[in-house]
Amino acid sequence: MDIRPKLLRAPLSIFYRLLFRYVRNRYGIELPYSAQIGRRVVIEHQSGIVVHGATVIGDDCTVRQNCTFGIKNKSDATAAPILGDRVDVGAGAVVLGRVRIGDDAVIGANAVVLIDVPAGALAVGVPAAIKRR
Repeated sequence: MDIRPKLLRAPLSIFYRLLFRYVRNRYGIELPYSAQIGRRVVIEHQSGIVVHGATVIGDDCTVRQNCTFGIKNKSDATAAPILGDRVDVGAGAVVLGRVRIGDDAVIGANAVVLIDVPAGALAVGVPAAIKRR
């Protein structure tokens, strides 16, 4: 058995943890390496953004401050949201559970999304209601 991968992995893991904590404390963004983030994702007004490790965010999405993408309960730790392409998430929005947000959908400010949002729709309110645009 070769010990070289373990020798390389230990310092890199420590380096990752230090950088993760620095970004979380300095910019207020908790973004684990296991989250799948698309190309050209814009995080506007960084602060208070929490992304679960199993979350998938598509291309060209916009995420504003104080957004949370997470799980509903601990029994299924991989049931995180899946955002399509060009999704616009308003300030303070919360998306919980294995929820699919369709392409070109808009999540309103302070909405709590617990159900799937079809492509091109608008989700507003607590809990979020789906409106056609």
